[in-house]
Amino acid sequence: MNRCVAILLQVAILLVGFGVLALMLWEPRVEGRNAHSTLLEIYFSDPFLAYVYLASIPFFVILYQAFKLVGLASRDEVLSKPSMKALRTIRYCAIALAGLITAAETYLFIVMRGTDEGPGGLAVGLFMLLVAIVIAATATLFERRIQTSIACTQSQN
Repeated sequence: MNRCVAILLQVAILLVGFGVLALMLWEPRVEGRNAHSTLLEIYFSDPFLAYVYLASIPFFVILYQAFKLVGLASRDEVLSKPSMKALRTIRYCAIALAGLITAAETYLFIVMRGTDEGPGGLAVGLFMLLVAIVIAATATLFERRIQTSIACTQSQN
């Protein structure tokens, strides 16, 4: 992989990470029920918000592993054990993220039944669930291909 392309991909991964973190810190302040609350009320009286912050850890681990994987690709080390380990970690974190999103969606479905805010929040959650499943499936596919390639090169030696 070209070094410039790798740097561009790593910068894009960093921008996504910082953008998501900024959105997670900014959005609760302008949300409908927290619009006029103090920071203490926003961050320490909402258990769902604490759950969202804890559930976002696998997402940031995925971004870190993707950053590492792009670095390995820039050094032409894609067909190696560290890249397989990074893909495996991405897969497990994506599966965990899908489970955590499903739990949050279930909670929102139960709590927001009959309100106007429910369908929008559920739609965003379902989209994020779909993305997590696609990431897990893609990581599994790439991991198996790398594993097959490593096995073929070892059998030829």
